[in-house]
Amino acid sequence: MRAAPANDSPLKTWLEQEETLLRIRLSVPKANIIDAAMVVELAKVFDQQKQAYAEAAQTKIRAILLDAEGPHFSFGASVEEHLPGKCAAMLKGFHALLLQMLSVHVPILVVIRGQCLGGGLELACAGSQLFASPEAKLGQPEIVLGVIAPAASCLLPLRVGQAHAEDLLLSGRSLDAAEAKENGLIQVIAEDPEASALKYFETHLKTKSADSLSFALQASRKGLIGEVKSKLVAVEELYLHELMKNHDAIEGLNAFLEKRSPQWKN
Repeated sequence: MRAAPANDSPLKTWLEQEETLLRIRLSVPKANIIDAAMVVELAKVFDQQKQAYAEAAQTKIRAILLDAEGPHFSFGASVEEHLPGKCAAMLKGFHALLLQMLSVHVPILVVIRGQCLGGGLELACAGSQLFASPEAKLGQPEIVLGVIAPAASCLLPLRVGQAHAEDLLLSGRSLDAAEAKENGLIQVIAEDPEASALKYFETHLKTKSADSLSFALQASRKGLIGEVKSKLVAVEELYLHELMKNHDAIEGLNAFLEKRSPQWKN
């Protein structure tokens, strides 16, 4: 059952697999930028799921499948929204969304094709299992712009360990699918990652008790969500009250927007 999105919606959502699978598709190709409008709509979807589960109105759902329209998952967050005056609202909204995703009562399967960068990778890292095409590229290029990736600083160490996380956060380089799988960032490489994710759902999740899946997910994340939330608050403070007062951070963002090379002070 597919729901037609509003003309101005950056998302498409629908139910399938006898209404046991919720599909969420980023729908602003080719970049699928994670901007304020995208964050608001995603937050609405996850809030609806939380309310429905609390009211026992939608207990059939066993998983969520998140993917993107077009050749790329996402080029990342809006660079303009990282500038002083906008970044506080942007960070708080985006981080609240990621905590919603970590707290949702069913696993999130993420399908990645093409570029999955910056805020796009942070969004994917809030999922459970990541399925990628062979040509996928995953990275956190924020350091190239002179800034940091707050959510990735909290989520990447949980997925790949501290050393691999620091490699991505400090170098700004992108991983191909093979290296991302070797590091544990993604779980499956497939020519058709959507089909692979659907097969995983049908084989391993669809026939399970929805309640039992929820309890299993809650058990596996006991303590984790509080840890991530606490670290996000600390990293937000670092970003807003220290980084945004630094010349090189502002210079890097402006240089990107002005399509020129940055002139670092230090």
